[in-house]
Amino acid sequence: MKLLNYIQTILIGIYRLLQGMYITMLNFIRPKVTEQYPENRGKVFPHERMRGALTMPHNEDNQHKCTACSICMMNCPNGTIQVITKQEVDETTGKEKKVLDRYLYDIGSCTFCAICTLSCPQNAIEWSIDFEHAVFTRAKLNLQLNKEGSSLIKKEKITKE
Repeated sequence: MKLLNYIQTILIGIYRLLQGMYITMLNFIRPKVTEQYPENRGKVFPHERMRGALTMPHNEDNQHKCTACSICMMNCPNGTIQVITKQEVDETTGKEKKVLDRYLYDIGSCTFCAICTLSCPQNAIEWSIDFEHAVFTRAKLNLQLNKEGSSLIKKEKITKE
């Protein structure tokens, strides 16, 4: 009985080997569908829901929606986002309030998990479909998302782009 079981195991092994070789040969003779990336750069567009790079949209007056609440920075699992704030005096009330000074984003350590965009109460940050991030130095992967001199978008000026 042991000899019969031994022969049966060998035949099953040979059958599985032939199955694998059959699949390999099918893939070997199929036509190739490799995209020649640099040559067809303008022909292929990524999916609209792709997470390429984090952006902070600004309107035509160079204003953004970020209120510097730092929720995105607290929820980032690896410290990719840094929200640096400063205190300014509000002209209407005369009280000091916290405003965004710099919004720093390290795309080199980002895991593209989208927790930051999902947790932002103002929807101030969003993903672009820009996926080409090859640079020669790591320092170029550190981006400042808010433009210089930009401030908060007033509630009546919010427009959907």
